[in-house]
Amino acid sequence: MNTITLRKLLPEVFADERDSHANGNVWLTELTFRRGQRYMLHAESGAGKSSLCAFIYGLRTDYSGELIFDSTPVSTLSPANWSEIRTRHLAFVPQNLSLFPEMTVIENIMLKNRMTDCRTDGEITQMLQTAGIADKRNTPAALLSLGQQQRVAIIRALCQPMDFLILDEPVSHLDEANNLIMAQMIDSALRQNGAGLIATSVGNPLLITPITPLTL
Repeated sequence: MNTITLRKLLPEVFADERDSHANGNVWLTELTFRRGQRYMLHAESGAGKSSLCAFIYGLRTDYSGELIFDSTPVSTLSPANWSEIRTRHLAFVPQNLSLFPEMTVIENIMLKNRMTDCRTDGEITQMLQTAGIADKRNTPAALLSLGQQQRVAIIRALCQPMDFLILDEPVSHLDEANNLIMAQMIDSALRQNGAGLIATSVGNPLLITPITPLTL
């Protein structure tokens, strides 16, 4: 997948407020995200950041306009197509992180890695050490702080091949030092895959460069 194109996209919830959403870079425009490029979407709460991420990942379809992968409208994709896309082309860290609370850190990560066979045990161990959570390997996710949970969710997302990585407020609970550590880990994965980045931020942005700022 080389491009993700939004063509006059607008969440249905904003249908009666079209004029107030026509001044940004995203809604009601034609916007193409390109593989290998990095984009940061800045907006206040309620502007639709999480909605956009869910639209691109195929979790929601409550929008008008078109969403196109390369030259293929996503409306034509089958469940099998989406399964392949989510395993091989799109990686995603949602704002709610979607960790299984009763499962340990390594169990959460291996759920993804067993599907993709992307990372060795040694690579995963090194990622946990770099993120400062190696000692939490066998701890249930429910017992982690929010910042630790964010680091686990990011590592899990990096355990697959990808053309684009979608991050919805991925470092909102990280201090600057841990933000920078995770940004460097993400940067390495993007370079390895030649992947693009679509990240959102309402306050604490991911400390990664270079990146193209966009507003909703």
